[in-house]
Amino acid sequence: MVALIVTAVFAVPLYLVVVNVFKPGDHITGSPASVPWPPTLDNLKAALDRPDNLYWDGLLNSVEITTVSIVVLAVLSAMLGHYLARTPSRSARVTLLVLLAGLMIPPQVILVPVVRILRLTHLMTTLTGMVAFNVGYYIPFGVFVFAGFIRSIPIELEEAAALDGAGRWRTFWTVVFPLLRPATASVLIFLGVWIWNDFLDPLIILGPVGGTTVTVGVYRALGEHQSNYGQLFGLMFLAALPVVVFYFLLQKHFVKGLTGGAVKG
Repeated sequence: MVALIVTAVFAVPLYLVVVNVFKPGDHITGSPASVPWPPTLDNLKAALDRPDNLYWDGLLNSVEITTVSIVVLAVLSAMLGHYLARTPSRSARVTLLVLLAGLMIPPQVILVPVVRILRLTHLMTTLTGMVAFNVGYYIPFGVFVFAGFIRSIPIELEEAAALDGAGRWRTFWTVVFPLLRPATASVLIFLGVWIWNDFLDPLIILGPVGGTTVTVGVYRALGEHQSNYGQLFGLMFLAALPVVVFYFLLQKHFVKGLTGGAVKG
């Protein structure tokens, strides 16, 4: 029963978005939960054909920010996670604990000092500044996943590579990193969804000068004296569609990556 209630809590908003995307705009406020009949694509066309290119500009910025952020995060997190997992020193354990503590800090708490640092470095209202914030804030999660997964990989593989003359750098990229595919998929999915859906940080950091993302674009589609709900639901549907496709492409390795680190602590 509890599972059904929890499922309904998550399913109802999705149902409302899906049915109202294909419903004429004037029918949405009168019967928001009814099945769209006959279905129409006018809301999607209106969202795609906006004269201010709100969706396309937001999509381009979101793809650029998310792609660069998760690629940099995956590489840096894997390297740092490998170092911390294979270094049996107190400083490595303290560093890992400090990084894990970073997972408990909400981004709203550090937003003011982050904005000040970005202004000092002239990265405020730029996509580079947005990527730098994402890398700095989300790297503890990536290190946590990779470090746990690396502990489940037999260290004898790395010792055998070292006996064959491979250095630590080559051993990591040719022996260890190919085995991290499930953990990499998990990190890419989690961080990709979080960064794609982020609303407050790009709203503040990019501002009206640096452009918009798809999530901020949904907010900016609502005017003070107008509300085209059909177009709004169209933007919401189009904003969620890329990340859903991204999840289904990587879901094969998703659960394996999450549970890999639990085999060996």
